[in-house]
Amino acid sequence: MLEMFKTFDLNVNGVTLHGCAGGEGTPLLLLHGHPQTHAIWHRAAPGLKDHFHVVMVDLRGYGHSSKPPSDVEHKTYSKRVMALDLVALMTALGFERFAVLAHDRGARVAHRLCLDHPERVERAMFLDIAPTLEMYERTDRAFASAYFHWFMLIQPAPLPERLIEANPRAWIDGVMGNRHAGLAPFSDEALEAYREAMALPGTAHAMCEDYRAANTIDLEHDRLDRDADHRIQCPLRVLWGEHGVIEKLFDPMALWQACALEVSGRALPCGHYLPEERPDDIIDEALTFFNAPAGAV
Repeated sequence: MLEMFKTFDLNVNGVTLHGCAGGEGTPLLLLHGHPQTHAIWHRAAPGLKDHFHVVMVDLRGYGHSSKPPSDVEHKTYSKRVMALDLVALMTALGFERFAVLAHDRGARVAHRLCLDHPERVERAMFLDIAPTLEMYERTDRAFASAYFHWFMLIQPAPLPERLIEANPRAWIDGVMGNRHAGLAPFSDEALEAYREAMALPGTAHAMCEDYRAANTIDLEHDRLDRDADHRIQCPLRVLWGEHGVIEKLFDPMALWQACALEVSGRALPCGHYLPEERPDDIIDEALTFFNAPAGAV
């Protein structure tokens, strides 16, 4: 799907990160979400490579990147540590400053990346998320029903891991197919890539640790930032699906305006998986936003 890009496996921050890169122009880091891999960009990345040097990577714990053992405080999969992975990766690739385009879990890592390393990120675009802390604090029956996996995956090991490992294919098809458009937006090749990655040893546990960290240590970090009014410094663009949970249950613009100094955004006519449902819109948005002059949101 991404044969025009060069594959890499780089040892950084104590893990090996798998991904691919290529293109010309400003470095643009692309991050995926749950339960996927960097393959989510297979429709958008070819249209970006003539304008950006695109870097796509599997987050630690996902795809073909390392899945290190965790700790009782889930620090290993905290967004702070995952953000450090990306800083080290981009340094290894020769990029001191870069832009970030991130979906779902990757956008949560990108949020922490922007806060902890503002000198590294020029601009950021988050796809279909509201801030993690606000989503947990505003949880009600409707959100818990729609995002049941948030509350399943944070249960103590090894119960959720065993349930997923019993049928990884069913997890991929069930979670992804239970959204607005079902499995229709996904190519057969992409689906097989996600299913294969989900079945790799250690993936289920690492994925659960990502969510356990989000419910514990990540919230501690987020509360400290909120109490200190520490906000994202770079221009931020937020996009979400008008048929998704974020649109129905949250006010994403208002929530992100409380977390960042400069915010713009809008809903796209799709569900949760924007890079695969509306790749042309994502390409257009990226070209406009990341190439905007300094001072323009």
